[in-house]
Amino acid sequence: MLNIKWRLVAIVVSVVLLVHFLLLSPYLDSQLNRPAGSADDSNAPPPPLDDNDTGRGAGITHPPPVTVTVTRSGNSTETVTEFIRETSLAGDAVPPSEKANAAFVILTRNKELNSLRESLIQLEDRFNRRYNYPYVFLNNEPFSDDFKERIKSVVSGECHFGLIPTEHWSYPDYIDQIRAAEARKEMTEQKIIYGGSESYRHMCRYESGFFYRHPLMDQFKWYWRVEPGVKFACDIDYDPFVFMQTNNKKYGFTISLKEYPKTIPTLWDTTTDFMAKNKHLIPEKNLMDFVTNSKGGYNMCHFWSNFEIGDLDFLRSEQYTAYFDHLDRAGGFFYERWGDAPVHSLGVAMFLNKDEVHWFDDIGYFHSPLWNCPKGNANKKCWCPEEESIETKNKRWSCTLDFMKLPEHN
Repeated sequence: MLNIKWRLVAIVVSVVLLVHFLLLSPYLDSQLNRPAGSADDSNAPPPPLDDNDTGRGAGITHPPPVTVTVTRSGNSTETVTEFIRETSLAGDAVPPSEKANAAFVILTRNKELNSLRESLIQLEDRFNRRYNYPYVFLNNEPFSDDFKERIKSVVSGECHFGLIPTEHWSYPDYIDQIRAAEARKEMTEQKIIYGGSESYRHMCRYESGFFYRHPLMDQFKWYWRVEPGVKFACDIDYDPFVFMQTNNKKYGFTISLKEYPKTIPTLWDTTTDFMAKNKHLIPEKNLMDFVTNSKGGYNMCHFWSNFEIGDLDFLRSEQYTAYFDHLDRAGGFFYERWGDAPVHSLGVAMFLNKDEVHWFDDIGYFHSPLWNCPKGNANKKCWCPEEESIETKNKRWSCTLDFMKLPEHN
């Protein structure tokens, strides 16, 4: 009797196992035949592609995963790691009729190829793979063929490579180069950041008053400035260019902060001199409250210009051109170390009002050492830690919350 019972148990178990195997076998077969790294393998990073394939958008060898070490409290740290997804270039592009007349503009050098490719792969994945906006790359030296090919291999938009005219990256004849060299030496001794750099001064002058005059930029109305090594931490599920255009915005930023006073000792005096001589160019409704303190002086606040989305017609305008020319003649780009960020910001403050300037609080952006990271529900599409955002972590350096408190000019 016992043997019959155990035989029945064995038969039942065998039937159950057989049914389970029959149901499971199609799934096992599909998994065994699935290519490694396919879309179902959500926990694995995408495999690198063949870097010898130089077709546009193909042959992407991805950089290492993005890692960020975050200090939360005391000595505790957390490392956030994100695997960059493969850039998709086909099938989901937005039609031209729904896009703005815009381009990314990047001032870079051949030696920055690797850090630039990493930034572009992120930018493509977060945004441009759906929009295919073009890129304008500018350099004061010719780009190498290798640079061009390896950049083209990771972006979806058309690439334009431009050489900066010598007259835009050299000393004007009214600059005393001996005095400029002495200023660099003095700033080096004072340990002022980039104080001894000659090329940095040419860069700041170029970004302040010339990049938008390059012939490659003539065809565009909107620009988005990008720099090598920056990071984009959030999916951007709308078109910032179209947003600016639709809402009558002229200038957009992610991070604002205070300038080092020793780099711009006479910039404010030179600016107020321009204002006194050109009152007809300055509208009654402006943004000067953002850049002035209670005594009427410069509070050092500026928009960090390594990220800008802006209207090129503003930079091409009579008033901004007159302001830049006034500054350029004063010589502060070389005799001091005027940066393009405070120059752009003072121009924005004089000639635009708050309604025309936009904080992109929903774009996760990192330029060492500072973050702009979305808060709350907006952070769900990001990998950046929201408490690291400058206006949260470094309130005494940030000017963004002060900007947001300013009244609208509707």
